[in-house]
Amino acid sequence: MDLKIANKLALVSGSTKGIGHAIAVALAREGARVIVNGRSQASVDAALAKLRDLVPNAQAEGFAGDVSDPAQVDALVQRFPHVDILVNNMGIFDPNPFEQISDDEWLRFFNANVMSGVRLSRAYLPKMKEKNWGRVVFISSESGIQIPVEMIHYGVTKSAQISLARGLAETCAGTGVTVNSVLPGPTSSEGVTDFVEKLSGGKSFHEFETQFFQEARPTSILKRFITPEEIADTVAYVCSELSSATNGAALRADGGVVRAAF
Repeated sequence: MDLKIANKLALVSGSTKGIGHAIAVALAREGARVIVNGRSQASVDAALAKLRDLVPNAQAEGFAGDVSDPAQVDALVQRFPHVDILVNNMGIFDPNPFEQISDDEWLRFFNANVMSGVRLSRAYLPKMKEKNWGRVVFISSESGIQIPVEMIHYGVTKSAQISLARGLAETCAGTGVTVNSVLPGPTSSEGVTDFVEKLSGGKSFHEFETQFFQEARPTSILKRFITPEEIADTVAYVCSELSSATNGAALRADGGVVRAAF
């Protein structure tokens, strides 16, 4: 299927690995020009090399910088003043008991997971509106609906992203710009390895996965971790010309974890 985004310029924040990298690959396969972003030059270079191995004709550039830092967002926007597609993927997570989460940690999570998207959207939305075409996608989580007891601060930031995306979509009424959020379920990205090690108590990944979906996410229909590529396919569609009627939506790619009739 042709998603009709050839030569569109797409920025995917936090795209050196995991879901973000899978999204960058999916967009590159559709002919979009992709900006890969990560915190270090080494990680960006490695991600670009991997992307070009997977998509030999990829049009890809890199930007090394932490988009939770306002100064580095300014540098990014100075280098790339306009993008057609913005995927706010960069985020952090870490399981911790609520009583042990300090004010500084709450603020760190909010700055990384919410304010990075606020700043990038504020920078790029005006020119999208001027051109009367653009796509902004926030990679939220099913945790934004079903707040996980093991990382409440993460869930709260993911709820905020859903609200932010909806609010921004309202500002694009009557234009060719759409703003949506995509809500992955538990996904087998690289960061999950650390998550598993912290919560597994020494169990193998397979043992932990089985127990996790029995106890922590019993409503899952899929009963396994989703692959980054499965999420990326959904996101690529939302970024496409074909998704023009989808705006202000919170789209679940959660494996059925969220038990709802709508």
